[in-house]
This record gives sequence, C-alpha cells and structure tokens, in this order.
Amino acid sequence: MSLSSTPPNLPVLPDLTVAPDGLDETAWLDVIHKMDEVYQQLVRDEIALEEKNAQLEQSQQFILSLLSSMSDVLVACDSQGRIEETNAALRELVGQDEAGLRGRSALDLLADEDSVQRLREVLGTWRPSRGGAVLEIQLRDAQGQSVPVDLNCTPRRNASARVVGYVFVGRPMGEIKRAYQELQRAHEALKQAQQQLLHSEKMASLGRLVAGVAHELNNPISFVLGNVHALKKYTDRMATYLQAVHAGEPPALLAELRQRLRIDHALADLPSLIDGTLEGAQRTTDIVNGLKRFSVMDREDREPVDLNAVIERAIHWVRKGTAPGFTIHWAPQPRCLVRASAGQLLQVLMNLIQNAYDAASARSAQPELWITLAHNEREATITLRDNGPGIPPEHMGRLFDPFFTTKPVGKGTGLGLSISFGTIEQHGGRLTAANAPEGGAVFTVTLPLLGAEPPAAAS
Repeated sequence: MSLSSTPPNLPVLPDLTVAPDGLDETAWLDVIHKMDEVYQQLVRDEIALEEKNAQLEQSQQFILSLLSSMSDVLVACDSQGRIEETNAALRELVGQDEAGLRGRSALDLLADEDSVQRLREVLGTWRPSRGGAVLEIQLRDAQGQSVPVDLNCTPRRNASARVVGYVFVGRPMGEIKRAYQELQRAHEALKQAQQQLLHSEKMASLGRLVAGVAHELNNPISFVLGNVHALKKYTDRMATYLQAVHAGEPPALLAELRQRLRIDHALADLPSLIDGTLEGAQRTTDIVNGLKRFSVMDREDREPVDLNAVIERAIHWVRKGTAPGFTIHWAPQPRCLVRASAGQLLQVLMNLIQNAYDAASARSAQPELWITLAHNEREATITLRDNGPGIPPEHMGRLFDPFFTTKPVGKGTGLGLSISFGTIEQHGGRLTAANAPEGGAVFTVTLPLLGAEPPAAAS
C-alpha cells in the first residue's frame, strides 16, 4: 500500500511495513488492510464534502444573484418580525446596509401608524395560508418620505410545515403608476395613429369618388360654359342692333346691320342654346345629388337601398376615377332591397372593385371583373370575381386583418378590407374571400334582405 500522496486535512500515517513485537504477521496484514479501507473511505468522504461545499457555495451565489437582481423590495424575517435577510432593492430604497438592517424589527421600516398596525396584525393575529395576503403600506425611504408599496406577505415554513417566519415582497406604487401612465400615453398615441390611418383610408376612397366626379362634371360644365359664351356673344349683337333701332336709324341701315350682325341666325340658335344649357345644368344637378346620396362615408342612417343602384354607382365612380379601361361584366337584376347606409355600402363595393382592378392589372394586360347579384327569401349575395393571380394560401387567413397589405409601401394602408369587413358585419352580413376554380379571386358579400334582417342589424 502506498501512502506517499495524502490529501490535505488528513493525518500522515506512520510506517506500517514492520509489524510490532509479539504480533503475528498475518494479523498485522489484516490490520493494515482494514486501516487502508478506512483511509480510502476518509479520502472519498473528504472529496464528497468538498464537492457538496462547492455546490452549496454555487447555490448561495445563485440565490444572492437572484435577490440582487430583483427590482421588487424583499424582506425575510422570523416569526417575531425581526429582519433576517433583505435584498439590494430594499436597502437602496431605505438607504441602509445589510448589517444595519439585520436583527431590527420590520416595523421600523414603516412610515405611518396605519402601516404599523396592518403589519402587526400579520405578525401577531394573522393565521397565514400558503398563498399569503396582500397589504398596502407606506415605507420610509432614505429621505424620510413615505413610499406606497403593494406588499405580498407569505409565510415561511420549516421541514415540519411549522411557520418560522415571513417573506414580504412588494413593488413601490410609484413605479406602477409611472408604468401605467406610460401605458396610457402609448395607448392614446396608438388610438390617434389608428384614427389617422382610418381617416387616410376614407380620404383615399373619397379621393377616388372625387376623381370620378371631376371627370364626369367636366362634360356638362364645359357644355354649359360654351353655351354661355355663345349667349354672351349673341347678347352683344342684340344690344348693338337694338341701340340702332332706338336711335331711329333708316330702314336700309338697319337691314344692313341686321345682316352683318347675323341677328336672324342668333334668334334661330337661341332656343337650342338655352335648351342645351338647361340640360347641362340639370345633368350637373343630377351628378351632385348622386354624390350627396352615395359619397357620404360616415352616414349611419339606415334606409331601404337597391343594391343594383349601389353596384352601378360603384362601377361608375371607379371607372371614372382610376380605372377607365377596366372591363366589368355586370347585368342589373330585378329590384333587390336591403336596409343599409348607401354611402357605406358604396365604399365597400368601390374598395372591392378597386382591389380587383389592382390585382388583375398586375397579371393581365386586360383586367376584367364579373359581378353578379342573386337573392333568396332571406339574403342577397353579391359576387365579384376577377382575372387576377388569386389569393396566396399563406395570405388567406390574414386578408381582413388591420394593416395587412401586399401592396408596395405608399400604395395602401391595409385598412380597406378590414373596414369593409367591419361595415358588412355591422349591417348583419358577411364578407368572405376565396379563389375561383378558373383562376382569380372571388369576394362574396351577403346581406339580409329588407324585412329579413336580424334584430341587431334592424336596430
């Protein structure tokens, strides 16, 4: 047996190679063997003890790091309320070190008598449950000011489940208030941004309307303007001729002046000019009245609306505004009435038609759209199918999500379909999307017929 290397903290054994006098050599070898076993066991125990010490030190360091990193204040005390352990957050708040706090009563940390009384009830008469309790107390900070703290009190038990102390964990309410105020500010900013985006989307829809209106108003206004110029010219000629008549000019001079000013031609042309001007003015009035009926985006009034008229007006405005070359296959159907806001339905259909044009233009040189209207005893269904690329499967589930868009930056907010979806739901209907078997996307708008709408939609 070699004893040349011995672990630290173990005694160095004497030379055992020579048996003591009077002891049999065999017995002596047995003694040496047993001593070797004992020594080896001592070595193993020493190594195990060192490993456990290392693990214990690691655990202590881990617990200390947890306590130091906590932003909430923590106090651990015995059953009498004497402080046994604190964390860095509490020591920083009260302005004292660990040595100055250890052994003191937790009541010394409180700033008012009400808080002292509440904590005394916990330490004295309260029979703690495993879940603990919550107290609102006032701590005294390093400057002597009161700091409101929402304190969670939990019993600390030993191995036999006997309460041996308490753990108090709390967060200063000032931090919570600041966090809440920041959350409120962020929420208000988000609501304001949402309102701005909604306004932007509505202005985009209104812009398409205005573009169509401006294009359509141009013809009758130009016609009226041309007629007014002609009438002014004829008026000047008539005034010149009448001045000569009233001045008593000779008949020969009046005849020559009548022929030179083409008075007879002007008199013959006046009825058609007046009729044309009236017709242009009436056409302008009709356009403005149509705009009043259909272009008010925020009207909430519900009234009987013929879906044929809304569809035709939506097609008309989109074509006049941004898609003059859009081929739309549509045939009016028998009168189909729903109770709705005509302006809101117009916005929905214009958005769907415009989206169909944008999608089809990206794929085909000749974008086309097929619109059908059908109904049963209870519902009317509008189907819009384009010849675009269709809807990718990965986009199908997000199509009506706010701010989701596949258009380039600056080309859309991603709110059009979301607003349309919400508008149709408010009318008691449904808006769905799918891909057509023959290609392209299909959007379906379903609305309850007049007299068959559910109570929520009717109200």
